Amino acid sequence: MAAPRESVSLLFKLYCLAVMTLMAAAYTIALRYTRTSDKELYFSTTAVCITEVIKLLLSVGILAKETGSLDRFKASLRENVLRSPKELMKLSVPSLVYAVQNNMAFLALSNLDAAVYQVTYQLKIPCTALCTVLMLNRTLSKLQWISVFMLCGGVTLVQWKPAQATKIVVEQNPLLGFGAIAIAVLCSGFAGVYFEKVLKSSDTSLWVRNIQMYLSGIIVTLTVVYLSDGAEIKEKGFFYGYTYYVWFVIFLASVGGLYTSVVVKYTDNIMKGFSAAAAIVLSTISSVMLFGLQITLTFALGTLLVCVSIYLYGLPRQDTTSIQQGETASKERVISV
Repeated sequence: MAAPRESVSLLFKLYCLAVMTLMAAAYTIALRYTRTSDKELYFSTTAVCITEVIKLLLSVGILAKETGSLDRFKASLRENVLRSPKELMKLSVPSLVYAVQNNMAFLALSNLDAAVYQVTYQLKIPCTALCTVLMLNRTLSKLQWISVFMLCGGVTLVQWKPAQATKIVVEQNPLLGFGAIAIAVLCSGFAGVYFEKVLKSSDTSLWVRNIQMYLSGIIVTLTVVYLSDGAEIKEKGFFYGYTYYVWFVIFLASVGGLYTSVVVKYTDNIMKGFSAAAAIVLSTISSVMLFGLQITLTFALGTLLVCVSIYLYGLPRQDTTSIQQGETASKERVISV
């Protein structure tokens, strides 16, 4: 009976990978369209904030349906939100770390060449794998490690754009840039794996965890809105530049965010990274037809590496989607001896 369970698990993972890839690719294409076609650019910080609000409302709605009655729904919110400040603080960690990551990534891009930034930022993929091993007590085979670094190289080639000569001289601090990119990479790996550990270390509903995280996420994003675009928003309005296409992008981001939490809950963060890489390839191919993008040799080679790495990582192996408690106990016994 073990074989059927493994096959169902593999099919489910492939299904999650396919759906998340399609959703991420659709979001990327729609986002690019809004940023290139709209005459009045909207504030991206407000869009992120609204996305967090919609994800919170959707999670509340799904939790209400999951509990089955209004009384149980109220009791769940009262117990897990209003009377659980420690849990709220625990789930505020990913939001704060992601905010630091985004700011460090922007600082790195301002102090490094675009090509250097593209290469070094992909180190978040092996960093996520390393955090998975260290924080969740999992093991990866040599073939899986090879596939992770192969994916890293493939994504770098897919996104590679040759540097163009310019007369504009920009003062950069490479040391500051590399320091910022190192912090961003570590934050990316830590935040994703931390959230996965919280999800899988208790029987608390996924949607309760989402509500806890999105509440803190709204506070963080509102702070970013005020610090980044506060003056302009007061002048032009919170919804300045919004069109139907912008709202569509926000909807895709909201649904995609919820589905990402499902993928992390039932697969792992490494699988999420492979899905994101596949989405980059798919969205770039779609851009050829929609935006006239030219396919290059480096893109073709990168696509090949991404596809091969996904295949290698998906070969039959030890399950890496659940936290291994037995392995931790065995290590403790060895140490005590």
